[in-house]
Amino acid sequence: MARISLRNSVFLKIFPVLQLSVISSYFLIIAIPQVTGTESFTTDNTEKHWVSKIFDDFTAATDALQWSDVRVVSNWRIQQHVQSEAYRLLDSDDHVVIEGTLKSCSAKFSGLMKEGCISPVEKEVVIVLHGLGEGRSAMKPLVVFLKENMTASILTFGYASPRAPLASHAHALGRVLAGLPPTTAISFVGHSMGNLVVRRWLRDAQPDVVNRIDRMVMLGPPNQGSDLARLAASNHLLRNLASGAARELVLHWDNISRELQTPPFRYGIIAGGKGDNKGYSSLLEGDDDAIVRVSETQLQGSDDFLVIPVRHSRMMENTDVQKETLSFLLQGQFAKKHFHTSPPEK
Repeated sequence: MARISLRNSVFLKIFPVLQLSVISSYFLIIAIPQVTGTESFTTDNTEKHWVSKIFDDFTAATDALQWSDVRVVSNWRIQQHVQSEAYRLLDSDDHVVIEGTLKSCSAKFSGLMKEGCISPVEKEVVIVLHGLGEGRSAMKPLVVFLKENMTASILTFGYASPRAPLASHAHALGRVLAGLPPTTAISFVGHSMGNLVVRRWLRDAQPDVVNRIDRMVMLGPPNQGSDLARLAASNHLLRNLASGAARELVLHWDNISRELQTPPFRYGIIAGGKGDNKGYSSLLEGDDDAIVRVSETQLQGSDDFLVIPVRHSRMMENTDVQKETLSFLLQGQFAKKHFHTSPPEK
């Protein structure tokens, strides 16, 4: 009886999050059975129980999907709420410094920079973009690795992926780029839909900014759309739940694909897959990373392409993905041309 009550309680708490994204809902539904185990729920006075941590993570994820960055320097950021003209300034630890108008947040931001509280960016910047239904924290393992191995400033770009269309996310990215010094060289690392945000930004980007882009690494990009999204479109419930960029991916790929530009700078693609004709998902034909098929990641004109045995959601923490991302950012090519896929990641 206690298990049933707990299951219902968890469902009520996470249902608003389920509505935010079709893709993220899959992972949340999978997570529910983990709360029905036999572990005691006695609280620990010195450490949060893992159930409390799950709820905290859901709260943080919900908050991340409500705000988009419009200025980022040394991972201090000004964000705009996706459904209003409300702005806020966050420090590098994501604590709210001030809430208000863009003018008030910008004034505070400028003052902190003059005081030396916000360090200026380096001459080279790498902007890391998360995927659909995720927040900036999803990219943390990769971000930490790049910071430890590069002299460039590693900045994360957060956007309210399922709450606004792709064009809005591209516009927000443009605002962040406009806030960087005009002499800064820029590279991108995108996961999943983050790559589509960059490609959509290119449609309206100013040539002088595009000329400053050095390289880009695409991780699991749905460059040719997503069969999984098309499967979701056939389900009435999932189709109605989808909103913003998720809805575009599910229902309007033919329209948004025409607005996506091929990068005019060097870019490499890392796809997840087993290296066979089965992949990680029984729902998808051919090799895949459980979310995106290998063939869907491909884009004509890429400077390098690599398949690594890793699932879509685990790319950022995979050491091979991290090393190859670093290799392309530094050298313009991947270190390896082939990965052995036996035994594959389970």
